[in-house]
Amino acid sequence: MPTTRRGIAAGMLGLGAHLATRSAGAQTSRWPERPVRIVVPFTPGGSTDILARALGSELQEGFGQPFVVENRGGAGGTIGTEFVAHAPADGHTLMMGHIGTLAVNPALYHNLSFDTATAFAPVVLVAIVPNVIVVHPKLRAQTVPELVAFAKEKPGGLTYGSGGNGSAAHIAAVAFSLAAGIEMTHVPYRGTGPMMNDLISGAIDLTLTGGPPALPAVRNGLLRALGVSSLQRLAAAPDIPTIAEQGMPGFEAVQWYGLVAPARTPPAVVARLNTESARILKGEKLQPRLEAEGAVASPGTPEEFGRFITAERERWGDVIRRTGVQAN
Repeated sequence: MPTTRRGIAAGMLGLGAHLATRSAGAQTSRWPERPVRIVVPFTPGGSTDILARALGSELQEGFGQPFVVENRGGAGGTIGTEFVAHAPADGHTLMMGHIGTLAVNPALYHNLSFDTATAFAPVVLVAIVPNVIVVHPKLRAQTVPELVAFAKEKPGGLTYGSGGNGSAAHIAAVAFSLAAGIEMTHVPYRGTGPMMNDLISGAIDLTLTGGPPALPAVRNGLLRALGVSSLQRLAAAPDIPTIAEQGMPGFEAVQWYGLVAPARTPPAVVARLNTESARILKGEKLQPRLEAEGAVASPGTPEEFGRFITAERERWGDVIRRTGVQAN
């Protein structure tokens, strides 16, 4: 009799596990069952926001549910990132992460309630975005060497803006200053949009930010572009020389953006998101739009994106430790 009872118990456990597996599979096959939100951990108007909205509108068509961008800015992107780290892992909350939130902040902020290395499931690397040095027209510098010379004449005299401490623009400017041997004064904002407004008004001198927010202002004559931070010129703006070809050979400090989900999001959901995102990013509709804004679509597998994040976290963590950059 005991053996029979054990057999019945084991059978019930097996049946329960089978039913749970079938239930999880059914839930995955029905995903998305309601609107999906893409959290942008910055205010509207920056590259993260622009890319999230561009991809989200296409994912909405592909999956038949709204993909709604939700801006949760503040504290260098850590507020929105923390929200997603603790969100239910059901595939209905995603984040458009980037170099700052996924690779820089772990070394910059020491009291986070989550571990970036384990809190997220990488979905897809969306785009590589070279930075552009743009200055207010009041600044006399017409080239990168002239900017460097001016900065050396007045250490700390030039002000550069960013979307916040640890943002892509902040870290790119730190890397540039380190390579050029100059000192500039950092003015952090709560997002790229407000920073660009102040730069256009002349409240700050320059920034080193991505093409999506920078190039429209350059084309409209509101700002002057001095150089791009990739090793090749931008296809969308081939007249802007690289920083590397202006006396700083080998210099490269690009932004990157990618979609992540809370850890333990069902692998099947991650796979579906990856496949559809890659199709969209390589498609005739979105790829030319990204290129026109200075972004290069760069989709790969979730595993490749995960390894990329790890390498970038090590690289920029080392830069932060060497330069002593502080969050506040």
